[in-house]
Amino acid sequence: MKYLLLTLISAMLLSVSWPTYGVPFFIFFALVPLLMMEHGISKFSQYKRKSWMVFGLSYLCFIIWNIVTTGWLYGSKNPDGSHSLLAVLFPVLINSLLYSLVFQCYHWYKNAQGTYWGLAFFVAIWMSFEKFHLNWELTWPWLNLGNVFSDYPKIIQWYDTLGATGGSFWILLINVFIFYTVRIWEAGRKRKSLIINSLIIVLLIGFPMIISLVKYNQFNEKPIGEVNVLMLQPDLNPYGEKYSKDSITILKELLALAENNSKGKIDYYIAPETAIPGRGSISETAFEKSELLNNVKSFLTKHPGSVFATGISSHRYFLDKNNLPKDAYAINDRMWVESYNSAVQIIPNHKVAVYHKGKLVPGVEIFPYMNVLKPLLGDAMLNLGGTVASLGTDKERTAFSNPFNKGKLAPIICYESIYGEFTTEYVKKGANFLAIMTNDSWWGVTEGHKQLLSYAKLRAIETRREIARAANSGISAHINAKGEILEDTFYGDKTALFAKINLYDGETFYVRSGDFLSRISMFSFGFLLFYFLIKWFQAKTQKKKN
Repeated sequence: MKYLLLTLISAMLLSVSWPTYGVPFFIFFALVPLLMMEHGISKFSQYKRKSWMVFGLSYLCFIIWNIVTTGWLYGSKNPDGSHSLLAVLFPVLINSLLYSLVFQCYHWYKNAQGTYWGLAFFVAIWMSFEKFHLNWELTWPWLNLGNVFSDYPKIIQWYDTLGATGGSFWILLINVFIFYTVRIWEAGRKRKSLIINSLIIVLLIGFPMIISLVKYNQFNEKPIGEVNVLMLQPDLNPYGEKYSKDSITILKELLALAENNSKGKIDYYIAPETAIPGRGSISETAFEKSELLNNVKSFLTKHPGSVFATGISSHRYFLDKNNLPKDAYAINDRMWVESYNSAVQIIPNHKVAVYHKGKLVPGVEIFPYMNVLKPLLGDAMLNLGGTVASLGTDKERTAFSNPFNKGKLAPIICYESIYGEFTTEYVKKGANFLAIMTNDSWWGVTEGHKQLLSYAKLRAIETRREIARAANSGISAHINAKGEILEDTFYGDKTALFAKINLYDGETFYVRSGDFLSRISMFSFGFLLFYFLIKWFQAKTQKKKN
């Protein structure tokens, strides 16, 4: 019961720390009870299968955490409108399993190498896992620890130096040192050591916050310009209305929304992810002939000097079987097609600029590790409202230049806004403000769309760029370069949001260096593992000699 209670305390603390409903300061000691559970079972219990006990309890902890924080996934639906239990079970069970395996590796390493080396290994392997979770095809970094302070931008202004992954390192370091302090006190009951360690903990927590508050109050970046942006929120139901209405009607309503809210000069109209067409997609080889895109150009001729950026569904045909992109699929024996979730910038008398979403949602936009998983899962991905194919992607980020002003827009599409180092690639391409085009209406009125908005604040701080966020059903928002929401909309409103967006150039240390703490942690993880293997091999060799 003692170990179960410690496990449940960790699960509760992790859960209540999370945005957008929780208090993030609990995260500083949320993992301590779990570490105490592992230590108690390893050192003091009489269980015959200690490793299985540690694994089972840690899995319970992470399942509770995942359900509480991401249970809103149940709000997503199958194509027939019914809720899919698999949509929440699959990510919750798999993600919890991955965290448990990380913790299990720590348990094994600590028992082999001792507590001190074990705690160093714990930080290194957790950081390495978070980095891995940002990059593989089953990527789901929603619960990376550094995300937890997204609703408190004033105390994480130093993310412009170390990023959200630096936040993860900060949290892990404090949890480990608190656990170490508890163990020292239990072993020796020395008040002096307790006082000194407690002061160190206070310093570790408080010093980055003080730096952050100073940076916040002294922020004086000079913008190189300003643009007037109108973010369009059409509130188009993604399950029914989007596919029952014809594409011309959908576009007319979108343009009417833009026209009715155009008060004065508008430099940018920004529409959400896949705002057009309704059913189907637009051929990229016929952009200049597309009736839909030409209707947008006609609208822009009434608004000289304006550009229109929007998300679209697009595709490209291929006739050469020997020169196909990896995600193209056959529609007959002579023709193949690759589909995309795209962003385009439309300007009269200019070629349509296009960018293909680079970070795809597993199970919905990409069939992860198709060659391995498809034979095992069959059409199970369809039960997630997803696909048995994968969308095409761009290997590099793109920044859309504006011929009428200094604006250079980063076309960030929905899920991409969770990724810190990935987003810096837009800035390296010259983007001086971020435009997030998203559709948050898949999960209904849940914490999902609120958390996705909250995470966008981290990208603003990391890059020191203002954000214009256009969402299909909310929340559209203007976020400044300090990560503060200046204006936003209500979920479910059919509306538009006007904002004056400051343009910034220059690169933060994080933009230049990316997740360098993660890379150091991966090196440390490799070193610690190699060190263990060398010692194990030496011990085995010595045993044979004896």
